[in-house]
Amino acid sequence: MAAQSPRSAPKCVRIATCLLLASTLAHGQDLEPRRWTHLPTGMNVFGLGVAAADGDLALDPVLNVEDATVQTQLQVASYVRSFAFLGKAARVDLLVPYSQGQWKGKLDGIRRSTRRRGFADPRIRLSVDLVGAPALKGKEYKEFREAHPVNTVVGTGVSVSVPWGQYKEDTLLNLGQNRYIIRPELGVLHTRGPWSYELTGSTFLFTKNNDLLGTGTLEQDPVHTVQSHVVRTLPHGWWVSAGVAYGWGGRSTVNGVRKDDEKGDILSGASFGFPVAENQGVKFAYVRRRTLKDVGVDNDALVASWSVRF
Repeated sequence: MAAQSPRSAPKCVRIATCLLLASTLAHGQDLEPRRWTHLPTGMNVFGLGVAAADGDLALDPVLNVEDATVQTQLQVASYVRSFAFLGKAARVDLLVPYSQGQWKGKLDGIRRSTRRRGFADPRIRLSVDLVGAPALKGKEYKEFREAHPVNTVVGTGVSVSVPWGQYKEDTLLNLGQNRYIIRPELGVLHTRGPWSYELTGSTFLFTKNNDLLGTGTLEQDPVHTVQSHVVRTLPHGWWVSAGVAYGWGGRSTVNGVRKDDEKGDILSGASFGFPVAENQGVKFAYVRRRTLKDVGVDNDALVASWSVRF
């Protein structure tokens, strides 16, 4: 799946578009519980995580691409800092991913494959709990949580994926997107004793990629997502969760030509975590993705992470 001759460039642009959009949705849309959890101010959390996923790519039949598959491995370093913002609990999240991927398939009946290894686009997220989560720490934070076993938090946030990942203008497949992805979010978390119920809506807004195969331009409609989680806390710091998410939209335009490639993906999964020391914990998760459209990606992912608070 290397760069093709100028004569076949239109087909390459179509293939690049489908694969890039599948990659964008796969790396962008997530299934993340506990994102609106009320944290004490002044907390720092550093984490390391690994994820492995493999699946099938469903492309437009006119592209003459058959049996397309993708396998990816991801290593992520993350940092979270909680702080007070106008008397409300707020946090900033920084995520830096390093990725390896292998794509396989038949192009015009000929078996092709390619690999990529390098940094993907980093992401920074700022969120504020508007209702139900005052900025507290230490004894005051503990007393508030004990006095409010039933509580509702309403939060808002925005994340930005910065185009610093690996991107080569003359290749069809890249780890970086070569464009900004801005994601406003609104979420609700209702806690009732050991049970928590979360609902989050968000929209992915994409800037233009003006270097698609060197000279092409890729534009994309917003992708809208909604996800919900049920979380159960257990004795000794353990917790388990189950969640589901749906994302739709994202129709693309390449060099001014509108594509019939709107996405519709449903995600489901489960995770659990437990402490391994007073200030350290681990988490394991499984996420299943299936497309409800003719073009998209079906994959399964396993995730493991470790974090330390200080």
